[in-house]
Amino acid sequence: MKLKDQIENEIVTGRLHPGERLDEATLAERFGVSRTPVREALHALAASGLLEVRPHRGAIVAEVSPERLVEMFQVMAELEAMCGRLAARRMTPADLETLRDSHAACALGAEAGDADRYYYDNERFHFSIYEASHNSFLIEQAKALHRRLQPYRRLQLRVRNRLATSYQEHDAILAALVDGDSARAATLLRDHVAVQGERFADLVASLRDLKQGPRNAALAS
Repeated sequence: MKLKDQIENEIVTGRLHPGERLDEATLAERFGVSRTPVREALHALAASGLLEVRPHRGAIVAEVSPERLVEMFQVMAELEAMCGRLAARRMTPADLETLRDSHAACALGAEAGDADRYYYDNERFHFSIYEASHNSFLIEQAKALHRRLQPYRRLQLRVRNRLATSYQEHDAILAALVDGDSARAATLLRDHVAVQGERFADLVASLRDLKQGPRNAALAS
């Protein structure tokens, strides 16, 4: 797992608490790496909003409430729907080829049951749709919020059967885009991304399980 992903997990599961200062030297020693990759990971996490850089204190873990998380997913769902609606009308043959390539890569991750591998190909799939909208401002905003929600979207994929379900949803989205059905593409993408009801409960449970992982492992041994 990438260093950034490891630190991400510890933030979203509460192992690193809101307001806690992250020291480069301490993290480098803990993960057995130099300070350069630590600095790069912290920079990426700050860009995604999981960390705040404060004068004289350095990188501080930001606080994201469940309510705030729901609001961000609501906005993400609408941005994805807009991208899909435009992509269904504006997609070029090259856009479609890129989207199909990423969809095929997702199939391999889903078949292997590899959530992390699937996540990165899943990101390529969604970014391909953003690019196919051919609206530069929309692409910028969609990518920025997507990156902000990266750790939570990645953890969702660990919920039982979510990989297979996600891939099936991608299949339907791709079909709508190929058909040029903008309304259906928008609806499918909105539903695919929205985290509410049972899906939000699953996400919260995943966060809790990761946080309690060491304790659960001890009980199981």
